[in-house]
Amino acid sequence: MSLWKKTVYKSVCLSLALLVAVTVFQRSLTPHQFLQEPPPPTREPQKAQNPSGHLVNPNSFWKNTKDVAAATPMAPPGPQTWDISSTNCSANINVTQQPWFQGLEPHFQQFLTYRHCRYFPMLLNHPEKCRGAVYLLVVVKSVITQHDRREAIRQTWGREQESGGGGRGALRTVFLLGTASKQEERAHYQQLLAYEDRLYGDILQWDFLDSFFNLTLKEIHFLKWFDIYCPHVQFIFKGDDDVFVNPTNLLEFLADRQPQEDLFVGDVLQRARPIRKKDNKYYIPGVLYSKASYPPYAGGGGFLMAGGLARRLRRACDTLELYPIDDVFLGMCLEVLSVQPTAHEGFKTFGITRNRNSRMNKEPCFFRSMLVVHKLLPPELLAMWGLVHSNLTCARNLQVL
Repeated sequence: MSLWKKTVYKSVCLSLALLVAVTVFQRSLTPHQFLQEPPPPTREPQKAQNPSGHLVNPNSFWKNTKDVAAATPMAPPGPQTWDISSTNCSANINVTQQPWFQGLEPHFQQFLTYRHCRYFPMLLNHPEKCRGAVYLLVVVKSVITQHDRREAIRQTWGREQESGGGGRGALRTVFLLGTASKQEERAHYQQLLAYEDRLYGDILQWDFLDSFFNLTLKEIHFLKWFDIYCPHVQFIFKGDDDVFVNPTNLLEFLADRQPQEDLFVGDVLQRARPIRKKDNKYYIPGVLYSKASYPPYAGGGGFLMAGGLARRLRRACDTLELYPIDDVFLGMCLEVLSVQPTAHEGFKTFGITRNRNSRMNKEPCFFRSMLVVHKLLPPELLAMWGLVHSNLTCARNLQVL
């Protein structure tokens, strides 16, 4: 073979080798994979449709909970940062054309029209809250206008600690907020909130309106945020901004608990019925929930949860349609995981007694023995905190731990 032919032959071989190498690199395949026959395409399971015509997750609200719970641990790893950067959500026109839709109250119509809009961008974020050894993350649902409540909590039960005692990690606090509900006030309150956050650095805010029905959005946004940024946080206390909390009692309760447990503790309501009276704040029409009772759930005010359960709960909640009552929605998510919330006498979400005029509701000796008491306004919280942490002498010790 002549020298020219050898040169051409080598050039052709080299070109083919380079072509193969570049193709393999671009497809992130090994040469062995590259030379194999491609596998036959797999058929994706057909997705169910809801009456509105929108595609819904096959692990829907009515699916067998055991099937969903079994699939939950197999979920792929999620994003490493908050991955929602824009709001791209249009109205579900199909649902508005259903005959039953026209008979609903306007706020239910709005909820159902945009219920598929699930996640929104973050406006204020503090992932550093979960860095290092964090034993207990205190999470408080608040509203942008209620600065006085946040300030009272920072001075009392939300005060951060570097150690929970006994070699345990730190206690950290964050507040969950949306945006001001009134358009004309939004820019003003947002400036005030930005200043507050520069002072304290403890606010998580998302770009959705703060409203009663959007409390469920706060639940799922926090669970996603926690799953992304808090892989090592052991426990969570989650509460409202109008409760009294005794951190010493919380830590005592958690002393013999493990973050791998299915721990979800609070003031648990069993077999609660949906309220059908239209003048009630918690009214739910039958077309939105037709069952006779709710699954067990922890009432408003506050609850304790293990970090491991919170991460599983996030994936379970993603299998359900949003529900307008946030406490009930979390109960539905727990049902998906076949986890029973645990009732504890130290959680008083209706006050020490349901009789608001009872002197027991203002007795500091009772508050000293409780974990959570609902509800107190900022002046009442500050006064009770001072009394509980004074040289208090009680006639008898109420044991609830």
